[in-house]
Amino acid sequence: MNASLQPNWGRRLMVFSGRSNAPLAGAIAELLQIELGKVTLKTFSSGEVYSRFEESIRGADVFIVQPMCANPETGVNANDSLLELLVMVDAAVGASAHRVIAVTPWYGYSRQDKKSAPREPISARMVARALEATGVDRVLTMDLHAGQLQGFFGIPVDHMTAVGILSDYFAGLDDDLVIVAPDSGRVKLNKQFATQIGAGLAILDKERPQQQVAEITTVIGDVRGKTAIVIDDIIDTAGTLCAAGEALKHAGARRVLAAATHGVFSGPAYERLAASAFEEVVVTDTIPLRAGAPGKIKVLSCAPLLADSISSIFTDDSVSAVFGGKNHTF
Repeated sequence: MNASLQPNWGRRLMVFSGRSNAPLAGAIAELLQIELGKVTLKTFSSGEVYSRFEESIRGADVFIVQPMCANPETGVNANDSLLELLVMVDAAVGASAHRVIAVTPWYGYSRQDKKSAPREPISARMVARALEATGVDRVLTMDLHAGQLQGFFGIPVDHMTAVGILSDYFAGLDDDLVIVAPDSGRVKLNKQFATQIGAGLAILDKERPQQQVAEITTVIGDVRGKTAIVIDDIIDTAGTLCAAGEALKHAGARRVLAAATHGVFSGPAYERLAASAFEEVVVTDTIPLRAGAPGKIKVLSCAPLLADSISSIFTDDSVSAVFGGKNHTF
């Protein structure tokens, strides 16, 4: 183990992976210069999830890497991943881990953060309560759909952002860039992004007549003859994104690109993106790509960012220092 990650009092750093994104967990462990912990995970024929740590974790700081997403390769869906995280946490608490940290860069149910109609659940709050009740000591996540989700927790939440990763990728791409906010709720994020790479800013006026349906009515700002980059936190079915691409092309944008932290890519997303106006769609590896992704999708790794954050948590150093204190993008 890296000596800098081994405090004098002998506490151990251990990283384990659920089945939702083992490659990301492996990359994190490699950067931390430790081996990924051994754990048995399976789903019984009844559909129930089972977990058992195959080595002692007594007194250790246990980091469980488990985005709440589906992974067709391992046969788990989003709900399986959530429940698997909970049973892993319960097992770690029962095995006398010193601290249990849920590393869930994609926080499931994050878009269900308020009531939009009577008698609806606030599912994002329910997930937070379930994690706390099971015994999680803190949560490490990335680019929450709304920063206020942190208020659902009574435990520390370390909120990472991929803005730096994405801005580094696009910096110097073109002399005439404009960053495009897909709606008014993303203006602060996109303004920060535009400032980092020295680009202009435009905003799309979006209406959502029903769930997972969006209509782009107006482009606010000058995009004519420029390279437009739409920045969002999530790409799900890609309906909104593709509508944005068409609106930008119609407004005279010379090139259209897109980027997001979380590539959910559910339903017809791949087909829509393949036929869209976008030259390139950039996401991070918080969620593993399912098979059949079009060539225009590029994946950047968030493992170095998460590894630095885990190291800081373990050694009780400042996590916000990883971002220079600028990890609040809302």
